[in-house]
Amino acid sequence: MRDIMGMMGKVKEMQAKMEKMQEEIAALEVEGTSGGGLVAVKMSGKGSLLGVKIDPSLLKEDEIEILEDLLVAAHNDAKQRAEAVTAEKTRDLTAGLPIPPGMKLPF
Repeated sequence: MRDIMGMMGKVKEMQAKMEKMQEEIAALEVEGTSGGGLVAVKMSGKGSLLGVKIDPSLLKEDEIEILEDLLVAAHNDAKQRAEAVTAEKTRDLTAGLPIPPGMKLPF
């Protein structure tokens, strides 16, 4: 019976830590860049686009395709950074738990 009570306490503790981690991820801001910094994209940890910066030298009509490609690359860079931070926070939270490899948290 003591083991069950101890386990329930651990579950509640884990749940509180998970909620805190989700709040931290939601408040997270990451920036992705491309073109050597000519394009920068800022995203939240949840993937919402927060801002875009474009170097004025890219604002030429004949370079629109380059600008479009750089925007996509900057977005992907920011997304990868956010996912890396989320994975690190999740790894720290779940250290020692028997979670199958590749399983992503939070659900």
